[in-house]
Amino acid sequence: LSDDALVDAMMAHPILISRPLVVSPLGVKLCRPSEAVLDLLPTGQLGAFAKEDGEQVVDASGQRIA
Repeated sequence: LSDDALVDAMMAHPILISRPLVVSPLGVKLCRPSEAVLDLLPTGQLGAFAKEDGEQVVDASGQRIA
């Protein structure tokens, strides 16, 4: 599959890209659920973080909510 064919498929079917791959100095990860990205932040989360549905994952001081 060529790069162009892959991009064409993603444009035709956007659901294919609703699972973001995140690359950082700490590694590469498929970030679903979205809070999985927190493990790849080299300096940690500095403020509040909420999931797409509004569920709070990190409070305003950057601490994960259990």
